Amino acid sequence: MSKKNTKYIFVTGGVTSSLGKGIVSASLGLLLKSRGFNVTIQKLDPYINIDPGTLNPYEHGECYVTEDGAETDLDLGHYERYLDAPTSQNNNVTTGKIYQTVIEKERKGDFLGKTVQVIPHITNEIKRRIKILSKQNYDIIITEIGGTVGDIESLPYIETVRQLKWELGENNSMVIHLTLLPYLASSGELKTKPSQHSVRQLMESGIMADVLVCRTEHKIPKDQRAKLAQFCNVPLDNVIECKDLETIYEVPMYLQKQNFDDVVLKELDLKSDKEADLKDWKSFLKKFQNPKKSVEIALVGKYVSLQDSYISIAEAFKHAGADLETEVKIRWVYSGDLTAENIKETLAGVSGILIAPGFGDRGIEGKVLTAQYARENKVPMLGICLGMQIMTVEFARNVLGYTKANSMEFDTSTEHPVISLMEEQKNVVDKGGTMRLGAWKCTLKNGSKLNDIYGAKNITERHRHRYEFNSDYIGEFEKNGFLATGTNPETGLVEALEMPGHPFYVGVQYHPEYKSTVATPHPLFRAFIKACTSK
Repeated sequence: MSKKNTKYIFVTGGVTSSLGKGIVSASLGLLLKSRGFNVTIQKLDPYINIDPGTLNPYEHGECYVTEDGAETDLDLGHYERYLDAPTSQNNNVTTGKIYQTVIEKERKGDFLGKTVQVIPHITNEIKRRIKILSKQNYDIIITEIGGTVGDIESLPYIETVRQLKWELGENNSMVIHLTLLPYLASSGELKTKPSQHSVRQLMESGIMADVLVCRTEHKIPKDQRAKLAQFCNVPLDNVIECKDLETIYEVPMYLQKQNFDDVVLKELDLKSDKEADLKDWKSFLKKFQNPKKSVEIALVGKYVSLQDSYISIAEAFKHAGADLETEVKIRWVYSGDLTAENIKETLAGVSGILIAPGFGDRGIEGKVLTAQYARENKVPMLGICLGMQIMTVEFARNVLGYTKANSMEFDTSTEHPVISLMEEQKNVVDKGGTMRLGAWKCTLKNGSKLNDIYGAKNITERHRHRYEFNSDYIGEFEKNGFLATGTNPETGLVEALEMPGHPFYVGVQYHPEYKSTVATPHPLFRAFIKACTSK
């Protein structure tokens, strides 16, 4: 079979950051996939960290983990949720990775004594990373470039796009520039000038935008659209409006109404007889926007002031909630504020509780109190990763009577380390990319709640942690009614715990939220919401 001629779409941003390049890229990917093309999306991040694994969630939101164990930008979560297809470590590239690779090559003498420079060495490495995905026979690769045109950090990426556009030849690549049209309330009009400046800055780097996507609070009048086309050197049909909408899941349809996919296919000289079929997507959206019932779930975590820290969990609630025609309202609860005196009042009225993942000892005791409250008051609860570990600590303290039980993450000298450091982690010095990461197998016990939820005995789920359930305590836990119903078949490590007799008291060491998509809501979230609605 002859190799396909892969086409490339580069998505840049101007005027301001956080305009939604990830959502526009994911929406375009969905439209093109529905037209019959094999599409993937990658993100180029200009920061010097190797990956977001060591970044505080307040810095960059959630760290998203791929099947192959890469710690990546949260936009990869959007790509997977829209495309219903897994991404990999090749879908997220950072400046840190680029420079690390080039410097390693220089140290080995690979450049044969040449002076190593941004051009051509850094740009060549960026090019190589962009093209890696083409080996998987994709028709179209969408590459989102983080940051804003004009940022010092983004310059090597913009220069690489310029080179690639020239090298790939006509109709084999295109640039979509996402920009902002601010609305001035005093004059009651949208202003195009910042967008004009942004496009001009792009042109100074040698790149002409082929399509302009304009983020706006209001509809763009015809004359403003014509002005943008004229001053930004794009055809009128290639000026696409992207208005603020109620939910990000409306964006694909909004863009489709303006023939966004047709515009892109024309620029790339691609043809498709297949019309974009968004029937299932529209069905999800209809159920999501017209729920028949409502449920409130407390999300107890450390980073709740930046909700992007738990974006995959929030989206998984939306997917499963829509499937059950149930609106899931999240009550964001900062675990550091919880005390024995206020917990009943703080969690009053919720139908379920989720203890969120996290690292470090801040806010831990509030989470332990939450687990106790849910267990004793029969409130449905799901613990994810650290959440499961917290449930373990609480049970050891309050049921087994080990009042000083703890995780070794918070107390290395605890008398009862019910959560301990994995043997292979004990001598690890580097923090980045050294945890248990990516997809791992899990065998579920026959007849367990989880076995029933998944409808399968063997599953794989994604991980991101260093500490594990200490199997020395498994006998005591099971004898007292907290059962290990999921284990890794190779290592015997405990993956999941559940409590029979409780409406829903399940802790999982893995992150089910990473695998939830619009097309395939995660069964564990579905079962949890169901338990909350029947409470």
